[in-house]
Amino acid sequence: MCEYNNCKLCPRECGVDRAKTVGACKATDKVKVALASVHQYEEPCISGKKGSGTVFFSNCNLRCVYCQNFEISRDGFGKEISTKRLAQIFVEQQQRGVNNINLVTPTMYVDSIIEAIKIARKNGLSIPIVYNSSGYEKKETIQKLNGYIDIYLPDFKYATNRLASRYSGVNNYVDSAISAIKEMIAQVGKNEYDENGILKKGVIIRHMILPNNVLNSKMVLSKIKEEFGTDVTISVMAQYFPAGDAKSYPEINRKITKEELEEVYDHLEKLGLENGYIQELGEHEEEYVPSFDLSNI
Repeated sequence: MCEYNNCKLCPRECGVDRAKTVGACKATDKVKVALASVHQYEEPCISGKKGSGTVFFSNCNLRCVYCQNFEISRDGFGKEISTKRLAQIFVEQQQRGVNNINLVTPTMYVDSIIEAIKIARKNGLSIPIVYNSSGYEKKETIQKLNGYIDIYLPDFKYATNRLASRYSGVNNYVDSAISAIKEMIAQVGKNEYDENGILKKGVIIRHMILPNNVLNSKMVLSKIKEEFGTDVTISVMAQYFPAGDAKSYPEINRKITKEELEEVYDHLEKLGLENGYIQELGEHEEEYVPSFDLSNI
């Protein structure tokens, strides 16, 4: 059942009729997409050598001031397409030989995505589906995806709602993320990999370190251990650079330092969280951001 006419898909629960207006996410009742690409910059078990078949959706239910995909998440660049066309894109991505279909910022379009997956499967779609999310989700919405999603790739951005409010404009992030991730883990179970080390099923929890916010990162990692145990797979990202409106927030208007990364890494080791990845510092973090040019849409 489509919920766009009284939209409560995300924890904001705007309740708007998206055929007539938009909620905080700025999405209408039409799917909007900015890019379909073969992406090489996800975790090694997601991208591998063949790449991940990313589909970048426009708009977002979070309003992160530092978003690296600001052009599509905040400014809404993209093209409206039909559910049938979305299904075709999924199949076309599979034909490019990718490891998976990677739905980037999909929350606002869950009902359309489910229908598109149904259509695509009838037309031969057989590779895993990745739900690549900010973590700001409702448990009930994730439950709707049971049987359609193989891999969940949620962020866990904040350990306090104070930071979530300052940088993303919401005051109920923490409990929402915990509840949603618990449902994701319950759905897909332990991670399963193929003979090449490519993830077939499971959950990877991502966390990006923000400058001057090492305490937040340490608290997030502690909370992950507390809520999900030490077997969970984690990806700690060091690729932050000031994007979007970050220049208006002096404390995050720079990249992270080697010392900040090392402090987070030390805490990760102390917690005994051994499964997953931690990025090294780079010099050109901007290259992780693709060019949103409507390719393959």
